[in-house]
Amino acid sequence: MANEIELKLALGSTGPEALQHHPCVAGLAPRTTRLGNTYFDTPEGDLEAARAALRLRQSDGRLLQTLKTRGHGSGGLSNRGEWEWEVPGPGLDLTGLAALPPMADLAPGTLARLEPRFSTDFNRETWWVTGDGASIEVALDIGEIRAAGRRVDIRELELELKEGDASAVLDLAARLAERVPLRPSDTSKAARGGALLAGRWALPPGGSPGAWLHRAVVALDALVDTGDDDWRHQARQAFQRLANLGDDAVSADARRLAEALARPTWLTPAFGQCALALARRLPGEVSLG
Repeated sequence: MANEIELKLALGSTGPEALQHHPCVAGLAPRTTRLGNTYFDTPEGDLEAARAALRLRQSDGRLLQTLKTRGHGSGGLSNRGEWEWEVPGPGLDLTGLAALPPMADLAPGTLARLEPRFSTDFNRETWWVTGDGASIEVALDIGEIRAAGRRVDIRELELELKEGDASAVLDLAARLAERVPLRPSDTSKAARGGALLAGRWALPPGGSPGAWLHRAVVALDALVDTGDDDWRHQARQAFQRLANLGDDAVSADARRLAEALARPTWLTPAFGQCALALARRLPGEVSLG
């Protein structure tokens, strides 16, 4: 098992082009791959209930099977358990899957009822950014999620820490946010696919400052995928609740974000910088989707 430490960032419509011209990556040669992914679960959603995601990925002529746990984090930064291995295909390696610790608590016969549930297909451009004792994989994903005859766009950036301290990931994100319209995202592709399949989103509860930030970030994820403006209202409310709970710096950032959401063009570099600064001030972890 590996622990995957990454920061997930959702991009605005001009974000990919702005990223490609950003000084942090403009002088680096990217690696481009096409990734086709099928996610599996039982019809009743047993893996989702166990806070796990299972996929088969086609990449460069190889078929990779991956199991991820939902993990913990906040403000886009997550720490998840991950198991990945090459399989002969065309279907799942159920024997290898059954041997993994997260599967131990599932009811007998669960793995035999796994079936394809939704798919994600995207192009990935990857850069390696190094410095100050850290190595970070920067991956830009552009594509779509498909489920039950519906689809939503993928336009996101993942900063995965390969070596060094997790603060380096936040430092890099802050530099990117100076020019790129982006924001933290707490919802994985698997969780977005599950929401698309079900035709509904659910917000996590508030409570602590970190929990209100998580609720606001998930509401923005739902807003982008559904186009339903009620999610913007939910995000504003969560930021306002956070403003009432936090210290002076946290309250000021939360109020700025709530005020920005009153504008149609809210996702700007300034919004992303403020959201990342807020996430850094609230390192408390919550359970992620």
